[in-house]
Amino acid sequence: VLLAAAVCTKAGKAIVSRQFVEMTRTRIEGLLAAFPKLMNTGKQHTFVETESVRYVYQPMEKLYMVLITTKNSNILEDLETLRLFSRVIPEYCRALEENEISEHCFDLIFAFDEIVALGYRENVNLAQIRTFTEMDSHEEKVFRAVRETQEREAKAEMRRKAKELQQARRDAERQGKKAPGFGGFGSSAVSGGTTAAMITETIIETEKPKVAPAPARPSGPSKALKLGAKGKEVDNFVDKLKLEGENIMTAVGKRSTEAAKVLAPPVNMESVHMKIEEKISLTCGRDGGLQNMELHGMIMLHISDEKFARIRLHVENEDKRGVQLQTHPNVDKKLFTAESQIGLKNPEKSFPINSDVGVLKWRLQTTEESFIPLTINCWPSESGNSCDVNIEYELQEESLELNDVIITIPLPSGVGAPVIGEIDGEYRHDSRRNLLEWCLPVIDAKNKSGSLEFSIAGQPNDFFPVQVSFVSKKNYCNIQVTKVTQVDGNSPVRFSTETTFLVDKYEIL
Repeated sequence: VLLAAAVCTKAGKAIVSRQFVEMTRTRIEGLLAAFPKLMNTGKQHTFVETESVRYVYQPMEKLYMVLITTKNSNILEDLETLRLFSRVIPEYCRALEENEISEHCFDLIFAFDEIVALGYRENVNLAQIRTFTEMDSHEEKVFRAVRETQEREAKAEMRRKAKELQQARRDAERQGKKAPGFGGFGSSAVSGGTTAAMITETIIETEKPKVAPAPARPSGPSKALKLGAKGKEVDNFVDKLKLEGENIMTAVGKRSTEAAKVLAPPVNMESVHMKIEEKISLTCGRDGGLQNMELHGMIMLHISDEKFARIRLHVENEDKRGVQLQTHPNVDKKLFTAESQIGLKNPEKSFPINSDVGVLKWRLQTTEESFIPLTINCWPSESGNSCDVNIEYELQEESLELNDVIITIPLPSGVGAPVIGEIDGEYRHDSRRNLLEWCLPVIDAKNKSGSLEFSIAGQPNDFFPVQVSFVSKKNYCNIQVTKVTQVDGNSPVRFSTETTFLVDKYEIL
């Protein structure tokens, strides 16, 4: 009965076409090319007939949704089927444009196959089509869980192997055995690399697990190259895991990837470079009240020049909120308490070269409402069958500058797009995930508040939890490194800093 379903331009060019009977490409292109010429503009019909087929169509902005049927099909059923086809397309395409349709062509074809089978309409609705095409599989979830467990075990084994290699190296040092390659060409580079490796083992390990850095290798031919052999064993171990199908990847959070676009490191990175990173996790009630707010911060030190390895960092702490500070065990606590300086307990030792070292971390946990950096107030009110939603934001911490702010509001499924009233900024409607994303490029003291109004069918509970994400180049706790000096001579050292303030979780329940 139903020969084909197609989305074509007003000139008859096929963008997506799904045939439900055997039909050549030339035949379907010919039928679609003839379709615009057959339409009579003077009449408001939604079908047109030829000697062999009937076209049932619906205009969609610059495109047509066309069903090609036999002449003996029931036109009322065909019109109902056409309406379902037309509702499916906005589910997968944000805009009814040719390039968007082409980009999601396979998604549309899979959905078309759920509506029609062998030329006859299936008894399905839009929600069922969405469920069928998502193909949520319990077996797939189990497989993914097993895969993740294997990856974790492989990483743990890799770290264990690396520690064994480091222990063997330390034992050799204690017993006074000379590592091969000392003396002769390139010896200074090797000994420097070994020292860096040993200090790295004693200085703090950052939150991400790291394999001990391989010693620096000299450029010329020398026996010193043998020193890197143990480091190679770790690499070989990882390579073997990859050959066996284990995909070893560093876990990088989604937000950190997005943040990298906005928070690019400074162009001129000095030999002494510091990363000051803070992450916030916050949960608020919809009627006000802070359920929990937790903030973690850390100063990471990266030294790329050996002559600046023996330094002290002068920290300025102007925080008034009661932040708990903690220095690394190898950092001199008395020096930090008395003079707010970060230096090693043994001034003769050096910080490791070419690796990120955490030297100071802090934590703030509170339920004090005045500490919330950005308040969100969401007011859904029922109005007949629909719901009017007013949502507003206000920046409490005026010293902050938040970039790429996205306030995500969940929407009820199967009720279409929201009708937007007033809005500060821009919005995106994700019809696949039933979300409204309110996008604000910058929130700062000059743009500290804004609001959004929209209406859509639903209940007040449908619009929670509201989630917020942002990145910032200014940190929440006022902790900064103001000066870096050398241990010998107290002379100042040029340094660069990179500050990031990220969201781990920010929810209004």
